[in-house]
Amino acid sequence: MTQRTSLYQKHVDLKAKIVDFAGWDMPVQYTSVKDEVLAVRQKVGVFDVSHMGEFFAEGPDAIAFVDHLVTNNIGEAPMGKAVYSPLCRENGTVIDDLIVYKLAPQRLLICVNASNIDKDFTWMKSHVGKFNVKFTNQSNDYSLLALQGPQTEATLRTFIPQLPDMEYYSVWEGECFGKPVILARTGYTGEDGFEIFGGHSNIAELWDGFMKAGVTPCGLASRDVLRLEVCYPLYGHELNDEVTPLDAALGWTVKQGKPAFMGKEALNGYKPRFKLVKLLVEKGIPREGYAVCDAEDKVIGTVTSGTMSVVLNQGVALARVEADKVTPGQKYFIDIRQKKYAATPTSKAFVQGGHK
Repeated sequence: MTQRTSLYQKHVDLKAKIVDFAGWDMPVQYTSVKDEVLAVRQKVGVFDVSHMGEFFAEGPDAIAFVDHLVTNNIGEAPMGKAVYSPLCRENGTVIDDLIVYKLAPQRLLICVNASNIDKDFTWMKSHVGKFNVKFTNQSNDYSLLALQGPQTEATLRTFIPQLPDMEYYSVWEGECFGKPVILARTGYTGEDGFEIFGGHSNIAELWDGFMKAGVTPCGLASRDVLRLEVCYPLYGHELNDEVTPLDAALGWTVKQGKPAFMGKEALNGYKPRFKLVKLLVEKGIPREGYAVCDAEDKVIGTVTSGTMSVVLNQGVALARVEADKVTPGQKYFIDIRQKKYAATPTSKAFVQGGHK
């Protein structure tokens, strides 16, 4: 039995195509993927991401507890900051990637992927131990919108005029329509944007307001193209239970300078087995699971995410390649329906987003 967000009927009324995603009935697209991608790159679009999970850590040891569990540095981050981090096991493999929001000295919000809510909460709860912290799963109490695009801030100020000037990856607690909301200047498109956590009726009212204001509703298909164009990893693709952050180009999130964190010993001195490479394909559309070969036609990796870039109008892919097969001048080919297509590696994101 699939679950539905509080906005499900609104998506149906807009004639969105609904698909099962991580056990949720979610809108995959409303009009066309191209139109939705361009709306976010050029103007403003909104995504219902209410299927995501929300945990709260509250109490004297809230920061220490979360800092112990994640690889990035929560303790040294300033108050009001949002911090992206993998959540790892003792052996360094990735349970999930998440964002921690430092709301107050004794109150943190943790947003996790929809498919991992139960797994993450069970794991994190089991490590409360001697920490003086109240750790709760409040996912059912929140709906979540991602408003994304260069016109996001101007649009949001018409609904929340008291919105402060916020830095990228910061968080603020305020009100909308007289009810509490949590706003973070974050998102998964590479563009400027805000993610808005609130009660179901409040978020529904805000969604309706956005629709009347001409904001483009966007589905999962455009979100995937947008995040892949800017090379953001996605759990279940670039990240999974078998790899470490160092195998997925997330070494910058592993702060070995911290006194202790889950997986620290395993990741200290770890030699990555894989390298995540960015590949441009002149012809053909690469898809997840397609083989990546070298010039001798030997399989050296696998496409973890692939699509046709709307902005570039060509195929783009992220691929997990055996680390010892990545050499200067290495030639890559992607096997697309039993035909090899040359793929050009690039060090930069395929598209440069416009986030603040």
